[in-house]
Amino acid sequence: MQTYGLKELCDWIQDVLENDFPDRYWVRAEIASMSMRGHCYMELVEKADNGILAAKVRATCWNNVYNLLSAYFVQETGESLHVGLQVMLEVSVEFHAVYGLSLNIWNIDPTYTIGDLAKQRQATINQLKQDGVMELQKAFELPSLVRRVAVVSSSEAAGYGDFCDQLKNNRFGFGFHVQLYSAIMQGDMAARSIVQALNTIAEQEEDWDVVVIIRGGGASTDLSCFDDYDLASHCAQFPLPIIAGIGHTRDVSVVDMVVHRSVKTPTAAAEWLIDHVAAQVERVAEIQLRLQRAIQGVVSREKNRLVVLEQRMINTARRMVVREEGKLNLWRKTIDLHSPERIYKMGYSLTMMNGKIVRNSNDVHTGDVVDTYLQGGMIQSVVK
Repeated sequence: MQTYGLKELCDWIQDVLENDFPDRYWVRAEIASMSMRGHCYMELVEKADNGILAAKVRATCWNNVYNLLSAYFVQETGESLHVGLQVMLEVSVEFHAVYGLSLNIWNIDPTYTIGDLAKQRQATINQLKQDGVMELQKAFELPSLVRRVAVVSSSEAAGYGDFCDQLKNNRFGFGFHVQLYSAIMQGDMAARSIVQALNTIAEQEEDWDVVVIIRGGGASTDLSCFDDYDLASHCAQFPLPIIAGIGHTRDVSVVDMVVHRSVKTPTAAAEWLIDHVAAQVERVAEIQLRLQRAIQGVVSREKNRLVVLEQRMINTARRMVVREEGKLNLWRKTIDLHSPERIYKMGYSLTMMNGKIVRNSNDVHTGDVVDTYLQGGMIQSVVK
């Protein structure tokens, strides 16, 4: 059996590959890892339907090519190249005696990735609908006066500063208490980081009125994390209303679909909160005015009612006085009619003996002293 030196064998392999794979080839793969060290170095993989790794190979995109391809890819897809993307790449096959087999990347087909991203996004939407959680956040009613705001954002995001400035310097002078829960807002770790921040807020649910997710400060192209199923599901089922101000105008993310309210920018999120509070304050003022008017109406009606009752009482009292005066006059006439003076005037007299009225002549005897009362006075007599 003929033997070869390792270098000799590698050179032979290189010659075979160059002869058998002289052209460039379009390859479908997933970006498993990616790093920039002057040039862009990737690890491309393909997985079977059951998720098991079926193939893996290193790939290199030289700096001058990468700058053109990455800008083109962002322009067409709204996404930057990152780990986890399904891509269609034009490559040439390379073999090096020291570095082994690799692919050189020369071109990329964005339409393939757009189709895969759209497919994944629709699958996420369908699963959320199947879970029955798409509309849960829409059912929330914000408190009348939103003051306590938990913010999920990067501490270095310019959008977070814009949001805070907008709230602090609002034209109505409303006071807001804002606290940042820092999270990674782009890249492979973004979805998991945002979920962790939301879980922390959920543990302090009683301390907050509303949650605001702000992006605004990073690259505006890297939005794939907001189509992540786990993140969207957490937002949809979160126990507090969520306002999303992710800072993009190209597309609506799945998170935008499931939250209580979605606006385009962090500043717009702050303005929406201010307008909400202003509307509630105006509503309270309107209710207060209506209440004052209602009270004034009740007081006015009761005053009128009291005036009517007072007049009725006066009239009733007058009628009672008139009736009682009539009764008194009747009693007076009755008394006058039966008074002794009147009887005396008519020529009648009253005879009494020992304080008793003498009604019959048999009631007295000879020698009794009797008193006779007449109109002009009294006559004392002795019975004979």
